[in-house]
Parts: sequence; C-alpha cells; structure tokens
Amino acid sequence: MSKQESNRPVTDALTFDTPPNRITILRMLAVPAVVYFLNLRTSDGDVIACVIFSLAAMTDWLDGYLARAYKAVTIFGKLMDPLADKFLVVSTLIMLQHLTRIHPFLVMVLICREMGITSLRALASAEGVIIAAGSGGKWKAALQMVAIPFLIIYVPAFGVIPSALIGTVLMYLSVALSLTSASAYILDFFRGLKEKLKGRQQKP
Repeated sequence: MSKQESNRPVTDALTFDTPPNRITILRMLAVPAVVYFLNLRTSDGDVIACVIFSLAAMTDWLDGYLARAYKAVTIFGKLMDPLADKFLVVSTLIMLQHLTRIHPFLVMVLICREMGITSLRALASAEGVIIAAGSGGKWKAALQMVAIPFLIIYVPAFGVIPSALIGTVLMYLSVALSLTSASAYILDFFRGLKEKLKGRQQKP
C-alpha cells in the first residue's frame, strides 16, 4: 500500500460528516439561493442564479469522485446525492416555468418521469431487482445541467443565437432522452423481475 493510499480515510457507511456529504449539502443549499435570485426578476439576479446553479451542477461530479477516491461512500450520500440533483433541477425548472421561460409541457414531462423512475427503482429494490443506470439517463441529466443556465441567462448567446433558443432545444433533447431512458428502465425492470420469479419457481 502506498503512502498516499494509507493516508486516505476509510469511512463507515453511517458516517455523516464527510467531504462528499458536505458538498452534497452545499448543493442542496444552492436550491433556495437559485430560486431567490431568479425571483428578483433582474439581470443581476439572473447572473447570480446562473453562477450558483452552474457551480452546484459541477459539484455533482465532484462529490461522487471524492466518495469513490477516498472510500467515503455513506448511506446519507447514496440517498441525498441523487435527491440533491433532482431538487436543484426540478426547483429551477418550476421557477423558469413561472417566469415563462420554459413551456409547462417540458416541466410536467420531466417531473413525471423523475417521479415514475424513482417509484420504479423503489419497487425494484423491494423485489430484489437491480436496475443499472444507463447512458441515456446520464446524458439526459447532463443536457439539463447545460440547458438550464441558458434559460436562466435570458440574453443573446454567441453574439447571434438567443440563449433561450439554445436552452429550449437542449431541453427538448433531454425530454426525448428522458422518455427513451425511462422505457429502457421499465423493460430492464420487467426482464429482471421475470428472471427473479423464474428463479424462485425453480427452487425446490
């Protein structure tokens, strides 16, 4: 074992105060801050909200990396890391819809999709079925994290193209990926459930 590896803390799964968990909490605290500055309805408020959202979005990668690198994977992190992402995205989307910067259809589809997949994962866990995260879901989340800042900063981007148009196109792409990845999750669940039930029936 190298000196660097020996210095890395081995964290108990029930430990709360870890660097990754602190970052997750900061991402959760960013949610009301983004909502507050968007609600100011000023260009300065939009810029601040955009910066906070972008920094919070980048921490999604950072806390996961730290948890794996320092073997600090905890129960709190497993629960709150994905929830913090959903809180950030959903709250911001609702505010953007309130400000008429995004169509309600997009918000409704994305929220219903998240609720449905979350419920499906809970049911899968109860049935002992593992649903692996697919690339479609990851690309969906990445597109949303890129699209939302363009919708927050409601100004021309790249000198010509309105940022709202860029953000809207990216959001429609994320909706398409949301639906296709959700379909894949559902198919994986029923395949896994079928195999699980088949295995139970074959046991003496």
